[in-house]
Amino acid sequence: MRELLWPRKGFLRPLRYLSMRILRLSASPHAVAAGVAAGVFVSWTPFIGVHFVMAFVITYFLSGSMVAAALGCAAFGNPLTYPFIWGITWEIGHLLLSREDHLAGQTVDLAALFHKLNFTELWKPVLEPMLVGAIPPAIVTSVALYALTFYTVKGFQTRRHTRLLERARLRLASPVGDMPSV
Repeated sequence: MRELLWPRKGFLRPLRYLSMRILRLSASPHAVAAGVAAGVFVSWTPFIGVHFVMAFVITYFLSGSMVAAALGCAAFGNPLTYPFIWGITWEIGHLLLSREDHLAGQTVDLAALFHKLNFTELWKPVLEPMLVGAIPPAIVTSVALYALTFYTVKGFQTRRHTRLLERARLRLASPVGDMPSV
C-alpha cells in the first residue's frame, strides 16, 4: 500500500525515464521535436480515444517521429493531467465563444449523452467549447515544447557524437597489444 501512495524511487523517476527515452531516439532533432509537439497538441483536444491516431497523422505530415508522438501523448495527456486540461479548455472555450454560463444551476447528464452517443446533443454544451478552448493552449505548449525538445535533443546528440568520436580516436591511437581482452 505504501508503494502505491509513495513510490520508493520517487515520483520524478518516470519523468526522468521518459525524458531519457525521448533524448535517446535515433531520429533527427526536428523529427523528435515534431513528434513530441504533435503529441502534446492533440492531448489538449477532447477526443481521448483517438489521440494517438491524431498525433500520428500530424507527425506524418511534419516528418516527425511516431515514437516521440506516442511518448508526447502519453506524457502530457494522462489521467493525472486530463482534469486540468479539461478545466482549462472548458473555461477558455466559453471565454472565446462569448458564452455566459447558461448552464449555471443546471446539470448535463454526460453519462446519458455518451450512452446514447448522440453527437449533436453532446456537441454544443460540451465538445464545442472544449475544442475551441483547446486551440490556444495547444498552440502555445506545442510550439514551446517543440523548441525545448529540439534544442535539448540537438545538444544531447552533439555531446554523444563528440564522446563517441573521442572514444574511437583513443581506440585507434592505442597499440593493439594494450587493448583489454574480453
